[in-house]
Amino acid sequence: MIVRFVRQAEQDLEDIADFIARENPARALSFVKELRMKAAAIAQAPHAFPVMQRYEHQGIRRRIHGSYAILYRVDGAALSILHILHTARDIDTILSAGEE
Repeated sequence: MIVRFVRQAEQDLEDIADFIARENPARALSFVKELRMKAAAIAQAPHAFPVMQRYEHQGIRRRIHGSYAILYRVDGAALSILHILHTARDIDTILSAGEE
């Protein structure tokens, strides 16, 4: 299965790295690498993680890693990583804004 990070997910990773780098630049790099690895690993069992309530019609699923939610959708033979967001953020508002 092909895993692709959409533009917004790439931006999310940059924002996460920038935020963490203020305090710990080395950890910023290693944590973003962890997030990328967890996202890529979803391809091994893409339906193992729950579909988000209220987003069933879009097929958006969520995998949690620490305090972050990896939001994705299975599109045939491809896995699209839509967003990677801190769980304290208002994920519903972000998704309903049509950024995914």
